Amino acid sequence: MSDKKSTKKIERYKLETAFVSLADYDVTTKGDDFMEMSIWHNGEGFDVILNSNGEQRFGLTWGQYKALKTLVKELDG
Repeated sequence: MSDKKSTKKIERYKLETAFVSLADYDVTTKGDDFMEMSIWHNGEGFDVILNSNGEQRFGLTWGQYKALKTLVKELDG
């Protein structure tokens, strides 16, 4: 094991994030349920936190999001 200090650089940044109460969109949610979306630092996608009946987290690239929108449009008419 080497005594040399690590040369890895730690980067700090602020995420672009949007937040919304689900009470304005979904009658089945509780008053404190919410959705939050943060764009990835590299701009290639985003993470979503869905707090409704427990917490769910997922991330999508913009291409995956486009595919999801296409499917929703197909099924929702």
